[in-house]
Amino acid sequence: MDAEQLQRQKRRAARALELRRRSQRRIAAVGALFVVAVVAGVAIASSVGGGSSGSSATPKRASHTSRSAGGSSPLHAHRGASTAAVLGPATGTPGRATVPVLMYHVIAPPPSGAPFPGLYVPADEFAAQMQALKAAGWHAVTLDQLRAYWTHGARLPPGKPIVLTFDNGYHSQYANALPVLKRLGWVADENIQLSGLPPSQGGLTDSEVRALVDAGWELDTQGISHADLIALDASQLHYQVVTSRQIIRHRYGVPVNWFCYPSGHYDSTVIDAVRSAGYVGSTTVIPGWAGPSNDPYTLPRLRVLGGTSPSALLEQIASNRGASAPPSSYGGAGTA
Repeated sequence: MDAEQLQRQKRRAARALELRRRSQRRIAAVGALFVVAVVAGVAIASSVGGGSSGSSATPKRASHTSRSAGGSSPLHAHRGASTAAVLGPATGTPGRATVPVLMYHVIAPPPSGAPFPGLYVPADEFAAQMQALKAAGWHAVTLDQLRAYWTHGARLPPGKPIVLTFDNGYHSQYANALPVLKRLGWVADENIQLSGLPPSQGGLTDSEVRALVDAGWELDTQGISHADLIALDASQLHYQVVTSRQIIRHRYGVPVNWFCYPSGHYDSTVIDAVRSAGYVGSTTVIPGWAGPSNDPYTLPRLRVLGGTSPSALLEQIASNRGASAPPSSYGGAGTA
């Protein structure tokens, strides 16, 4: 190989080396741009996902192990906690407003031969009632949110607060009530019983209960089997009141702060058992509005019966404003 050929070979090798270096620099530049894009995408997704309570993303449920639910426990991220974050911190001054607590059962027409047909509210009737409540300035909150307002001055959504409770755990509450309340951006309280109402008989499935919780509903209980609590011995009462709370908290990761007396039956022994189990309060079937001056273990409710027109419901709410549950009475009409 002569000197000229050697020089040509060196020049070709130098050009090849330069081409490889340029290619490597281009690959590195593209990689850097890709990283920047990924980081920017994550930042954008984070800002969207962590926005207001109007986000359509399904929030995660908070674990009941975060704090004892017997005291002023935090609410689920999609319930009281997010509401407080959006509306601002609590004022520190306990709220004094009295609030109607409505009681619903089956959200469907009564079947032929139903033993308590008045407990069936057809879906279209329920939807009309909710629209009337909204038009009258009401806004549904949960019992936990209401208690936070009464004890710490927690801020509630704009409007007059009202609580919607659903007893027993009927499938129609998921199928017919949940869609109506979702459209309004409202929540409710489910007073579930753990046996005696299987899905084959119109009860909620496990996935439906979880869907209610994911939608912001508060999960409370009427016990294991809707038993008459005042007729039970100590062991049976413990099973209905204490064991039910333990099961629900473990199964769904929710506080279960409120108890609902089956058929409204309670006495001082039942109240003591409910208080000792860690519940912060209980609801009855005695008409009236609930307020901070009430005994929290005998909160009144207003039963909504089938055939109640929207205007009649508004009148029922208004006419019961001055009523309140006595601290030590018990009783009930029909089933609840």
